[in-house]
Amino acid sequence: MAATHEITVDADDAEQARDAVDAAIADVLRIEAKYSRYRDDSVTTAINRAAGLREVAIDAETAALLRYADHCHALSRGHFDITSGVLRRAWDFRSASPRVPDAAEVEALRALVGWEHVQWSGEAVRLELHGMEIDFGGIGKEYAADRAATILQERGIAHALVNLGGDLRAVGGQQGGAPWRIGIRHPRRPASAVVASVDVSDGAIATSGDAERYFEKDGRRYCHLLDACTGMPVSAWQAISVAAPLAVVAGSCSTIAMLLESEAAAFLESQAVAWLGVDANGTLHGTLAQ
Repeated sequence: MAATHEITVDADDAEQARDAVDAAIADVLRIEAKYSRYRDDSVTTAINRAAGLREVAIDAETAALLRYADHCHALSRGHFDITSGVLRRAWDFRSASPRVPDAAEVEALRALVGWEHVQWSGEAVRLELHGMEIDFGGIGKEYAADRAATILQERGIAHALVNLGGDLRAVGGQQGGAPWRIGIRHPRRPASAVVASVDVSDGAIATSGDAERYFEKDGRRYCHLLDACTGMPVSAWQAISVAAPLAVVAGSCSTIAMLLESEAAAFLESQAVAWLGVDANGTLHGTLAQ
């Protein structure tokens, strides 16, 4: 998942805590192996290789992720689309010498973007067009955080904090009743610069923004979040953090809000979630703004 992960457990029985943490870590690794687009043996790669050719059988877990992706697509009016990963063929945020693609290149790839070209059910999925791809990256890490929290609880852990690359899921508060205090960092300042602190006992916080993956060209910053409707990076917000009951909900809401740009605040209010946004000028917005 190209990030640093941590699990903090507040428990009296060290052996029980270690067993629970090991099981949670094993499941995070399982999810990464199953859905990573970088692995030749993943479900995602199998689906993408069969694009335009045949359907691929899927299990209940994959069907549930597709169902949630469908929900996010509808909620965002198409701006969030797990078929938009093909756009990274033009927008390479890993390159040592990145470039801004021309409009014709972006438009050619946009022809391969479209959730309406995905045929899926509880048993199989088929990408209609040769060259199409799906990418679970927009929901996979947050789903893994929720799964890790569930496994900890199933193994008797009542107080824990799962942190997968900055997407957090809290299980209970700390022993003694104190909540977990989560600092939200500023996307343009050093890692120690916190713009807000949020107390969480049971719930999640996730952030989407341009702090980690971006490039700068001719004085402009290009964010890795690409709008499926335009093929272009978003620019209205530096970052948006969302607090919600589940990490997958917090993560999808923060990403959709970034993609909706000027409509972000109205969208987040409609979802009844707490949030903090740093706009392009560095101004704080949202219910969590201090």
